[in-house]
Amino acid sequence: MNLKGRNFLTLKDFAPEEIEYLLELSAYYKELKKKNILHQDLTGKNVALIFEKTSTRTRCSFEIAAHDLGMGTTYLDPESSQIGKKESIKDTARVLGSMFDGIEYRGYGQIIVEDLAKYSGVPVWNGLTNEYHPTQILADMLTLQEEFGDIKGRKLVYMGDARYNMGNSLMIGCAKLGLDFTACSNSKYFPAQELVELCREYAVKSGSVITLEEDPVKAAQGADAIYTDVWVSMGEPDEIWEERIRDLSPYRVTKAIMDAAKDEAVFLHCLPAFHDQGTVIGRQIFEKFGISQMEVTDEVFESDRSRVFAEAENRMHTIKAVMAATLLEDPMHRWEADDGRR
Repeated sequence: MNLKGRNFLTLKDFAPEEIEYLLELSAYYKELKKKNILHQDLTGKNVALIFEKTSTRTRCSFEIAAHDLGMGTTYLDPESSQIGKKESIKDTARVLGSMFDGIEYRGYGQIIVEDLAKYSGVPVWNGLTNEYHPTQILADMLTLQEEFGDIKGRKLVYMGDARYNMGNSLMIGCAKLGLDFTACSNSKYFPAQELVELCREYAVKSGSVITLEEDPVKAAQGADAIYTDVWVSMGEPDEIWEERIRDLSPYRVTKAIMDAAKDEAVFLHCLPAFHDQGTVIGRQIFEKFGISQMEVTDEVFESDRSRVFAEAENRMHTIKAVMAATLLEDPMHRWEADDGRR
């Protein structure tokens, strides 16, 4: 499997066997990390990390993964980059492509990361856009593999607003890899019909089923994983919060929802989660709207069925695999182990 030179913008661009290879490579690098075996396969290379939207997990995952691989990183926050402001995306891409071996972008429209890929001449990795979040889905699938072994034929249910990056990308990933996917929400929060139809085409080939369901208990029945995400992005006005809380409260992941799933079902969340009042935003939500937990109850989040922190760690291993696979030929077998070093 040779992915060298490829961009990683959306899982739509990858065949099922290529995604499975990235998961295998992720597990390989995770094992090396756990055994403290050096794997600086990309020493001398440098990558640019563009963050128009700030992040904890994505930034840490890219920086640690790059460091482990021997690469240097340059972090560009919303104030440090002129991308799209004083300098066009096209010009920025050509400048960065002349200096760096790869570029990560986390921000807004998918068109931005696509233009970076079009003009930079180096691999570009999507750390999150409004439409897609492919690195998160690799971490989710690795977590499910570790939990269940073979994931083909499993059922994942996404509760909440399924119109954007997480709902879209989970549906694509499940359809490609053969997991049944259910988007459970008020019907106005279902994914775009065009993408649903495309994923149903993928699903025919993989043997999975794509379902849209408004009844949360019905959706949860037979599920191996229940997944949710925050209902509102930071900076959106209060009226949006009021509307989402009103519309999506029936889809909060509670113990009753988990009990409706399989006995061995796990809870997943890409984080951060508003499950208590332990954050400034959590306290503001309580003061403004009178709810102490939003998309998931604290009882579920802190339960022994929750895999959110294993999932968060796996961001690092899967992002490492993406960078290595697109910058190297056959990174899994590049070196033979020698005295505990590579």
